[in-house]
Amino acid sequence: MENRAVLLVVVVATAWLLVDGSAGLTFSSRLIHRFSGEAEALWASRNGNVQGRSWPRRNSLEYFELLLSNDLKRQRLKLGSKYEMLFPSEGSGTLFFGNDFDWLHYTWIDIGTPNVSFLVALDAGSDLLWVPCECIQCAPLSASYYSMLDKDLSEYSPSFSSTSNHLPCSHNLCKLSTNCKGPKEPCPYIAEYDSENTSSSGFLVEDKLHLASVSNLATQNHVQASVILGCGRKQSGGYLNGAAPDGVMGLGPGDISVPSLLAKAGLVRNSFSICFDENDSGRILFGDVGFATQQSTPFLPIAGKFDTYFIGLEHYCVGSFCLKLTQFQALVDSGSSFTYLPAKIYEKIVLEFDKQVNATRINQSESTWEYCYNASSQELHSVPTMRLMLIMNQSFMVNNPVYSVPVNQEFTIFCLTLLRTDLDYGVIGQNFMMGYRLVFDRENLKLGWSKSNCQDIGGEQVHLTPPTAANDGSPNPLPTTQQQSMPKTPAVPPALAGRASSNSSVAVPCQIPSWLCLTSSLVMLLCLCAGHLIRSLFDL
Repeated sequence: MENRAVLLVVVVATAWLLVDGSAGLTFSSRLIHRFSGEAEALWASRNGNVQGRSWPRRNSLEYFELLLSNDLKRQRLKLGSKYEMLFPSEGSGTLFFGNDFDWLHYTWIDIGTPNVSFLVALDAGSDLLWVPCECIQCAPLSASYYSMLDKDLSEYSPSFSSTSNHLPCSHNLCKLSTNCKGPKEPCPYIAEYDSENTSSSGFLVEDKLHLASVSNLATQNHVQASVILGCGRKQSGGYLNGAAPDGVMGLGPGDISVPSLLAKAGLVRNSFSICFDENDSGRILFGDVGFATQQSTPFLPIAGKFDTYFIGLEHYCVGSFCLKLTQFQALVDSGSSFTYLPAKIYEKIVLEFDKQVNATRINQSESTWEYCYNASSQELHSVPTMRLMLIMNQSFMVNNPVYSVPVNQEFTIFCLTLLRTDLDYGVIGQNFMMGYRLVFDRENLKLGWSKSNCQDIGGEQVHLTPPTAANDGSPNPLPTTQQQSMPKTPAVPPALAGRASSNSSVAVPCQIPSWLCLTSSLVMLLCLCAGHLIRSLFDL
């Protein structure tokens, strides 16, 4: 009994010594090369022989091949994905059609076997990829209905694709399984958006999404990835009136979104980027983590979960003046055409803008943009800048906060493209994203951005040409009141909006000194060894 007591005292005393005096301790260990003679002898002593193991002669061809093979394995483990980046097989480019397609950005994707092309809207505010399918109530798909297209849009049919499978109600991604009569029935879905009675409904299908890979900044082979998509049999609201007639690609953090499924399959890293430029084009890349030098701000959890891409704004600056009490949270949403601010903050910002602008304010009865001006060419160049000051003191400069239309050679009408919302959070829409490569780094829970012309990846151009879309090059007219209003913008499903709270905060992990981590590990190891010794003493 005395021996056991002494042992416990020694263990406790030693542990205290390690914690209290760890700064003065030095730990060392010997490094043994995996193919050295010493390693071979150690292997033989533990396993009896080395005949079943390849042990190459030093500096032989086999020796270097094994080293190279191991390096490649380590690189794959470090990267954690098969491809550097992926993009739709039709091309990484995005398209913008202005009024015709409700001021959203689109890209062509191919689905199924044989592949069928769809022009889908890019929406970071929702999760589901859906396309018109076995239609009961869908938008017109004929090119004659849209002035900007030279080919008909498509309708998906699971029975025509040899790689399609109905997602059963028993699948863990089936959220409406309670509505099923049996576990083998096709899983139903209803995607509701915070827009005027806007929704899509049908059933879920698993099929192949056709992609192209990027490696070393060069286009590689085509890739087929299994994704979950909605067979959209019935659409309503804005989806029948010009918004996303051929479907929506949800890019949200949910398990069912395309970025989530690609990352879970190990095809790319859990990140993607979108880029929109002033020339009505852009780019989408799955697996893109951006530049090491890019700015970033953390995503905020809502009700303890990262279900949406919320960020925190500390100040809103107009010109060189940063307004006080303008803190709010905002949803970063590529599916929102314009930017919305909570009502009280909106009032402060537009009044400050109006005070600084050097132009004549006019009344645009057909526009819900409240602050519009008639400016000369000289006055147009003096429009106040706008800057968002984000968490961690990161600055996001809005490249073009106004929308302008020339009236004649001397004068231009421009409007401040901000809208108010009665919600307690804002929405950062496409108009504020222009000129940036935005990286949705879901792996590290942060939003990154860097200035970009949307034509380069690290300085090299990567692009596959999508199907031709007619474009007469004429400027897009100012949106009408109906086209600008919040209900026309498929921003965020009501279920998600209801969870938004102004009290949410960023969870910042506690920073523990590395020496303390090392000390704690040694103490735990010592206590573990002591436990074995104590049990042995009790057995005596």
